[in-house]
Amino acid sequence: MTRKLILKKCKSCGAMIKVLKDCTIDECGIRCCGEQMVELKPNSVDASAEKHVPEYTVEGNKIKVKVNHVMEDEHYIEWISIVSDKKECTKYFKPGDVPEAEFHYEPGATLYAFCNKHDLWSKEVK
Repeated sequence: MTRKLILKKCKSCGAMIKVLKDCTIDECGIRCCGEQMVELKPNSVDASAEKHVPEYTVEGNKIKVKVNHVMEDEHYIEWISIVSDKKECTKYFKPGDVPEAEFHYEPGATLYAFCNKHDLWSKEVK
């Protein structure tokens, strides 16, 4: 099974952290602004005109990933990642960039895209 990306976000200030290994004890949690941070669960289905789910093509041993999304100052894809049991690679973006990335192809990995307004999205690599 592929290692999953665990992100936690503060509901008050929007701070976000990546968790390398999550706690399994009741009442345990990472806190920010005086309250427990919540785990972001990735969405995997685009239900509106805005696209967030990463799409990909495989070319040899490379995977080319893109998100068909606006890249405006107030609404954009912040980053795209590929996560497998062996590694994690991320490409970061800013408004005006084209949200495309190229990684090493690994079947069974998971692609993630993060939208500054609509949070986390994912797709499994076949």
